[in-house]
Amino acid sequence: PRGYDAGKKIRGRKRHILTDTQGNLVHALIHTADIQDRDGAPLVLAEIVKPFPWLRHVFADGGYAGDKLKDALRRIGKWTIDIIKRSDTAQGFEVLPRR
Repeated sequence: PRGYDAGKKIRGRKRHILTDTQGNLVHALIHTADIQDRDGAPLVLAEIVKPFPWLRHVFADGGYAGDKLKDALRRIGKWTIDIIKRSDTAQGFEVLPRR
């Protein structure tokens, strides 16, 4: 299925990918593009609670910031989240720690 992402003005799919700090794939979920990042993240994390009960800390980019995600994570379990933001002076691609 595909959806319309109003922010990017395209039809397509959104991939929510969860990796460990070494970059190894833990879980991935594909949604329609009309689902916001903050709405898709709890769906991905809810699926890994049983297979990986020791995982409880999330590093994410600025697209996942906000109280909506924090409230959703409280309902799933005891998660902590660190939002890793880009510098305001950065131009183009920049490697960021933990992201």
